[in-house]
Amino acid sequence: MEPVLRLRKVCKSFGSAPVLRDVDLTLEHGSVTVLIGPSGSGKSTLLRCVNGLEPVASGEIEFEGKRLPAKGAALRQVRERIGFVFQSFNLFPHLTALGNVALAVRVVRGMSRDEAAGRARALLQRVGLGAKLDSYPDQLSGGQQQRVSIARALAMEPSLMMFDEPTSALDPELTGEVLNVMLELARSGMTMLVVSHEMGFVRRAASKVAFMRDGRIVDEGPPDRVFGAPADPSMRSFLDAIQ
Repeated sequence: MEPVLRLRKVCKSFGSAPVLRDVDLTLEHGSVTVLIGPSGSGKSTLLRCVNGLEPVASGEIEFEGKRLPAKGAALRQVRERIGFVFQSFNLFPHLTALGNVALAVRVVRGMSRDEAAGRARALLQRVGLGAKLDSYPDQLSGGQQQRVSIARALAMEPSLMMFDEPTSALDPELTGEVLNVMLELARSGMTMLVVSHEMGFVRRAASKVAFMRDGRIVDEGPPDRVFGAPADPSMRSFLDAIQ
C-alpha cells in the first residue's frame, strides 16, 4: 500500500531566505507524525506546502500515491482529503456549531441539509460538544471552538489530518480538552501530521517524531529514541528550553 504522504527533497524559500531544505518525510496509514523544533525551523511552512497553500521551489510531494497538483480543481480535490486545523479557529460567527460543521459537506459534497446536519451532530458529539450544537462561536470557550474546528475538518472524511499548533491560542486549562480529542483520533487510526510543543501529547500519541532545525529534519524516529537518545545535540537544548 502506498504511503498516505511522501515528501522527497522538498525545498522552499521566501525571497532569498531558504525555509525548507531537502526535506524527506513519509507518513504511513494510521501513523501519527509530530514535527517539533524551535520557532522558524519550517514546521508550519511544511504543512502549508503539503496542503498546496505554499508552492515548493523543488522536490516532490505525493499524496495517496500521486504528485500534489499545483493548482486548480485537482488541487481542490486533494484538499478535500486533507483536514487542516490551524492555530486560529476560523469559524463563521453567524453560524452555530452545527452550522459550521455542516456547511462544508453541503457546499462541497452536495449533501442534503438533513444528512449534513446528521453528520455534524455525530461529530460534535464525538468531540464532546453534543450539548453545544446550537451555540454560536462567541458563546463557546476557545477550547470548544477548536473542537468545532476539528469536527468541521473530520466532516469531510479526510485521509490525513494536519494540526498546526492547535492549542497555542488556548489558555492552559483549555489545552487538555483539545489534546484529548486528538489522542482519541490517533487511537482510532487517523493518519495525522502535527506541529506541537505539547511534549506530553507527543510522547503519548506520536508513532514518529521529526525534529526540525533550520529548515531540515535533523532527527527522526520513535518518541522514546528521539527524546532519550537524540541524534542531534540541539535537540537536548530545545527540550531544556521548553520544559
